[in-house]
Amino acid sequence: MANPPGVNKGNSCAYTPIVWGPNGRARDNTLFVAPEEEEGIFYVGFDIDEIREYRDREDIGKYVSRGFVSCKKKNVSGFQKGNFPTSLLVCELVPGALDGKEWTYFPSTAADCCNDTAAVEAFDQDFPPKEKKWMPSQEEFYIYRNSSVVRG
Repeated sequence: MANPPGVNKGNSCAYTPIVWGPNGRARDNTLFVAPEEEEGIFYVGFDIDEIREYRDREDIGKYVSRGFVSCKKKNVSGFQKGNFPTSLLVCELVPGALDGKEWTYFPSTAADCCNDTAAVEAFDQDFPPKEKKWMPSQEEFYIYRNSSVVRG
């Protein structure tokens, strides 16, 4: 990652997607925070095998036991007003912070580059071969991602 120097400009960060330890307790997922005023390019390693193992043991239902609720309960629409995707879960960091208002979640455009399948395939050639296979969790997520809460 590149870190531009200067007050309120630096502090580029890298986080692992692993937010729950094997014991079910939250863990700090910060891998790196660049110094605020230090210019540079920093390399941060991600343990892909650890991430894959984590994704194998975690599923969307486990988030509910950790305080996440349906976006409809907190009036957080996904993409457009009145659309409540099943996969959009909400967890307030400050209890009551979302109460009494309408909210709309707009996804980041950071992954838009992944729409170029030829570029993705070319990028993948830089890594050791890995068997591509379908996992049941992919279908589960597809169902969640493409369905909405319409009553409740």
